[in-house]
Amino acid sequence: MSTRSQLRFVQRVEQTDEADGGADRVAQVYRHSDGYPGSVLQDLAQLKELLDATRAERGPGYTAATFVFLNKLSTVDLYLDGDPERTIDAAQPADLLEPSNMEHLNQPLFLLGYGVENPANGIHGDEEYLYVVELPTRNPFDELTEWIVKVSGHSAFPRWDGPTDEAFERANWQFHGSLEDALAELVRDEAVVK
Repeated sequence: MSTRSQLRFVQRVEQTDEADGGADRVAQVYRHSDGYPGSVLQDLAQLKELLDATRAERGPGYTAATFVFLNKLSTVDLYLDGDPERTIDAAQPADLLEPSNMEHLNQPLFLLGYGVENPANGIHGDEEYLYVVELPTRNPFDELTEWIVKVSGHSAFPRWDGPTDEAFERANWQFHGSLEDALAELVRDEAVVK
C-alpha cells in the first residue's frame, strides 16, 4: 500500500530590497510510496550526508532534484526483474534508457513514483504526510550546517485537490527541529510501534 507524501525544500531569503521581493525559494516533490517519516527522514539523512561530503548543496531546486534522482536510482533493480540474464553495464548505463530493454515491464516503477510539483497548487489531496526541509542560506563552501525539518502528523492537514499553501499553513506538525533530532525521535518511535 502506498504512503503518499509531499516534500517542500525551502530556503529562506532575507528581504534586502523591493527588487528581489524577499520571497522564499521553494521546490516541491510528490512521493507516491514510502512517505512515512522513517523512510523519508532516512532518505533525507543519506542525501544530506552525500551533499555535505561533496559540497554539492545548491539550494532547493538542486536538492529536490538530487532527492528524486537518488530515490529513483535505488529502484533500478526493479528493471532487472530478477532475470540473471538482464544486467546493467556501468560503462553503458544508457542501455537502461532503450525502450526495447523495458518491454518486459508492465509499468517501469523506477520511471514512476515521483513528481515535481508547483508549490502553489501541487497537492493531490490523498497524501498522508507533509514535510518541510529548511535549507540554510549559505555559500556551499562555508561550514556545514544542520537542516531543519517539519513533519506533519499522519493526515493532520486539510486534504483536498487545491492550493498547497493552505494545507502546509494549516497542518499540525508532529515535529519541528533538526534532521538529526527527527531521526532520533520519529524513527525510534516507528520502530517501537512495529
